[in-house]
Amino acid sequence: MVLGLGVFSYFKLPMEFLPEADNPMVTVTAIGPGYDAASMESLVTGPLEQAVSGVKGKTNAFSTSGDGYSQVNLSFDSATNMKDAKAEVERAVNAVQLPERVSPPYVIQFNTSMIPISFVTLSFKDGMGELERDNAEKQVIDAFRDIDGVGTVELSGKSQPKVSVVPDEAKLAAHRVPLQALYGVLQGRNASASVGESVLDGASVNLNVASTLKDVETLKKLPVAPGVTLGDVADVKQINDQESVSRIGGQDALMLTISKSANANAVKVGDGVKDTIEQLNKDIPGATLKVVISTSEQVVHSVNSMMREVLMGALFATLVILVFIRNIRATLVTIVSIPLSLGLTLYLLDVSGVTLNILTLGGVAVAVGRLVDDSIVVIENIFRRLQKESFSPALVIDATREVSTAITASTLATVAVFMPMGLLRGSLQSFLLPFALTVTYSLLSSLLVALMVIPLMSAGILKNVKLREHKPSERFSKFLAWNLNHKWLPLVTAFLLLVGSIGAYFAMPKGAIDSSSASNLNVSLEYKPDTPIALVQEEGKKLESFLMKQEGQEWVWMQMGNSADGAKYGQVSSPTLVTFMVQMKEGADAEKIIEAVKNERANYPGADLNAGAMNMFSDGSSTEVFVDVTGDDLAQISKTADEVMAKIKPIQDVLKVSSNQQDTKTVHTLEVDPAVAKAGDIAGQLQGMLNPVPIGALTTDDGQLQVVLEPALKPKQQSDLDNLIVMTDGGPQPVSKVAKWVKEEKPTMSYHKDGKPYIRISATAEPSQLSVVGANINKAVSELKPPQGVNLAVGGASADQSQDFSDLGMIGLISIGIVYLIMVLTFKTLRAPLAIMFSLPLAAIGAVLGLVVTGVKPDFTAMFGALMLIGIVVTNAIVLIDRVKQNEKQMTIRESLLEAASTRMRPILMTAVATVCAMLPLVFGSTESGSIVSQSLAIVVIGGLIVATALTLIIVPCIYELMFFRKSARQRRSKNQHSAVA
Repeated sequence: MVLGLGVFSYFKLPMEFLPEADNPMVTVTAIGPGYDAASMESLVTGPLEQAVSGVKGKTNAFSTSGDGYSQVNLSFDSATNMKDAKAEVERAVNAVQLPERVSPPYVIQFNTSMIPISFVTLSFKDGMGELERDNAEKQVIDAFRDIDGVGTVELSGKSQPKVSVVPDEAKLAAHRVPLQALYGVLQGRNASASVGESVLDGASVNLNVASTLKDVETLKKLPVAPGVTLGDVADVKQINDQESVSRIGGQDALMLTISKSANANAVKVGDGVKDTIEQLNKDIPGATLKVVISTSEQVVHSVNSMMREVLMGALFATLVILVFIRNIRATLVTIVSIPLSLGLTLYLLDVSGVTLNILTLGGVAVAVGRLVDDSIVVIENIFRRLQKESFSPALVIDATREVSTAITASTLATVAVFMPMGLLRGSLQSFLLPFALTVTYSLLSSLLVALMVIPLMSAGILKNVKLREHKPSERFSKFLAWNLNHKWLPLVTAFLLLVGSIGAYFAMPKGAIDSSSASNLNVSLEYKPDTPIALVQEEGKKLESFLMKQEGQEWVWMQMGNSADGAKYGQVSSPTLVTFMVQMKEGADAEKIIEAVKNERANYPGADLNAGAMNMFSDGSSTEVFVDVTGDDLAQISKTADEVMAKIKPIQDVLKVSSNQQDTKTVHTLEVDPAVAKAGDIAGQLQGMLNPVPIGALTTDDGQLQVVLEPALKPKQQSDLDNLIVMTDGGPQPVSKVAKWVKEEKPTMSYHKDGKPYIRISATAEPSQLSVVGANINKAVSELKPPQGVNLAVGGASADQSQDFSDLGMIGLISIGIVYLIMVLTFKTLRAPLAIMFSLPLAAIGAVLGLVVTGVKPDFTAMFGALMLIGIVVTNAIVLIDRVKQNEKQMTIRESLLEAASTRMRPILMTAVATVCAMLPLVFGSTESGSIVSQSLAIVVIGGLIVATALTLIIVPCIYELMFFRKSARQRRSKNQHSAVA
């Protein structure tokens, strides 16, 4: 029945990438093509910051102003209702009057449910007509919308056809036609009006006037002066206007973003998208659809990872029980615990309303090593008793009762390690609570199976089994007795090992999460902001060609420029930045391509070329440390920033140091004499002369085409700016007569923190030395004494890493406290649980030793493994001390320890070996993408468990006897006296 409920729940549970969680941040983005960073800062960012300054719940505001874009990021406290916060921000920014040619502000509040299921590219072969492409696009969108469970389908990157009118200055002069005549060429040409009603031939009729421009040829024939047509003085043609560049496999491509509806199964939707793509590629000749990112695949990979862990756990548990007990029936009884525990876990997840996602599946993968532990302890004790006594139901019940306290306490102790994760506030709770619940359900289910199902099955299957008596190891008993007689030697040895391991840990550099076997690479090519866009695009295509020739790549996706589609998701970047995503073939070496790209840097002078493994949870700056210099006086901030950079540059393993004030761009500002001319009038005239101006529209079969008058003037040198002709109160005059051009070098980016300017210094660190570099930067910055009113703050990857480590450390301390309380309640004494807690430092020795031997740098997942060890290692010590406490009723402390260690050695070794073996595939294989378990986590757990298991059987008895040394010594003296008398 339990298995049936589990299978039913598995197919019923919604599968998604991540659990639904709000990010406590709202982003406001606006695009203003043609505006420099300073203009965007004063005209757009400033008003937006002022508008949102009074929003409730806001903790701080960061803004970025760059060439052509502005972005304001608002952070909120964890108690804020983010839907209300977003609505309030929208109301505030919609009331702001932004300059001409600046898009309306896009407000977005990210939620994990917004993460698309699939990103699909759509490209066409050369030669396909515009109408064919439009029909194909509609067919593709309709096909995706028809998939069961699909919520939204958005098409981006589509070029907008328009009619371009490029004035020819020489022809305008020859025909004596002023440029202004072109602005009104379409005025009144497109019209539809009712002029009245009349009676014709005895019937009442309406009279209308209509005129529609339908093609470019008619537009060329429109008169701009007597005897002169538009085609005589301008180049008129239809072109495609594209906001941004998107290419895949060397061809221009469109991007389809597909999201699922609420409660839909992500895997089913992802499979539907794949099937639809296969069908569409057959049905639409000339069109190619390709999935570039699929979050549903991450879920599938996590399911694969979980299934592999479950099967490996079951296999190794079977082998371990066979090796130690050498009885097939007992083995069959034990391995039942895995499917039953999983079935009950899935049912409880369904009842709790928790979805199957990479965190819940990761929770199962983490817990699977422990699912058989309780059952092993129960079956081993029943089996051991059957080797000495004849079978009876009472024996099975009594054998189970003997270990019930121990396995209950050990399971609750392991649960106690994970439960504090679910008690965190805010969005972090939304992520970690499902994980904590999954682990808790799994462990409690395994305990229930061990206490109820295993005894029942044992009573049935082991009924008529005749077993040979198992004798504990005499060698081990003698070895333990020697250690108890010379307990200071093992204790000092363990202490020295612990001190050495702690020193080794702090000396080890903490690396960023490793992904050498990455399936995707990110490559970026960035030029200085004053580089012509055409040159950047040309160099980008050259790098694209180079990447496509690399061995091991499957496809290359190139992106460049900002667009309204990207701004809707808060994605804006420098116009001179080209990014590439490289899909690797299965088993290909990503490091080779990364190195090949780095070796190409000499071929792109003046550009910043970087390559690295793609991480879906990172913004690409996973090894960047930054220092923020804040204050009111920009001059003091700049001076302090220079001092900080000078301090950071010499630090070892700092690969690159840059500042947001380093990159500058030449800006020419026209300073108008207010006594001679009006600055507003001149600005309006120059905007019309130097920027595209819409002058009307054509109505074609494909819809309306905007007609745009392209800039008439394209200054190429300083003198051209001075000779620009503008209309003033005194008639047309060169601009140099009424104003003066001032040339300045201005920063290409402007940053604000809570409305005040700040400078950010970024230092890129060697990934494997991240913690060392972060500590050295902290030390260097702390040595500086900034002027009054100027503050320094170190952040970025090393600070995030330190915060992550300290958060896990705090959770670890809370967990240790809860574990101790559980054991005090279990054993009803303070000293015995204290002896058990000494097994934790022993695990630290093995964890660090494992990292040192394998050469793996400790990262966040390794710390997570250390947290897991608290629950796993204590289990062995609890099983041991529980037996000791039972023995003390009829034995001395020394005898109790020797008997308990000898008797419990077999189940302790069995559970440890089973857990270690279940983790081995993670060490030697490759972790499925999206799984929370990783190589470093497995190494920490394996190393810690092996050393802790070996030392627990020696050190814990020594500590226990030391805590009761008077009573133990008194018992031994009394026994010796009795022996002497006898």
